[in-house]
Amino acid sequence: MFKFAAAVALAGALFSGAAVAQPAKPTVVLVHGAFADSSSWNGVVEILRKDGFPVVAAANPLRSVANDAAYVSDVVGSIAGPVVLVGHSYGGQVISTAANGHDNVKSLVYVAAFAPDAGESVADLAGKFPGGTLSGALAAPVKLSSGGVDLYIDQAKFHDQFASDVPAEQAALMAAGQRPVTEAALTDKSGAPAWKKLPSWFVYGTGDKNIPAAALGFMAERAGSKRTVVVDGASHVVMVSHPDKVAELIEEAAK
Repeated sequence: MFKFAAAVALAGALFSGAAVAQPAKPTVVLVHGAFADSSSWNGVVEILRKDGFPVVAAANPLRSVANDAAYVSDVVGSIAGPVVLVGHSYGGQVISTAANGHDNVKSLVYVAAFAPDAGESVADLAGKFPGGTLSGALAAPVKLSSGGVDLYIDQAKFHDQFASDVPAEQAALMAAGQRPVTEAALTDKSGAPAWKKLPSWFVYGTGDKNIPAAALGFMAERAGSKRTVVVDGASHVVMVSHPDKVAELIEEAAK
């Protein structure tokens, strides 16, 4: 009788342990956009890591959609287990392509980001609705010896244009370290977008001067966003000024 009771107790303990065991959390891959770099995700990364999520902030080359998506695709392909793919600005177009062909990508999160349909470019979408002022804030293009030009935001205009709700001193550092994007990348047409097959979430601010809020809302609705968070007054770098709101939405997508 004692042996039977002990066996039942042991089986119960094992079953109980299995019942409460938690699956590994998905890896969050963060892809920055033009005029930013991976450090723009620092506040979000801090929250996600604290909550137990593995995180990779990929260095988006910003050369062309095909090139950049291939690089991010390679990063995703190196990760064992499920992935939540997150893009900011132009990075949204990159993740829309990079997710294709990867069964481990379970969801997409667009942070003040473009979600083009096939045949569209970010330039097309940026001009679809009034309100964007990026063209007037650009510095003189930098000619590349390989052909084409690199685009930067004029450092004197960076704070107001790109990061109006970020402290001026922080915005000045961001302006100095901004990553340029080729003009060609902004006019590259998209192929079949992954958001047509994968669930997506969107977050953006009403104070975005790079991508008009109307354009962001249009793309979120078109993609069938599971939840769209609109942050009143937030600039184009909503992940810098409101990392808590962005991290919360990413964690929702990770479930």
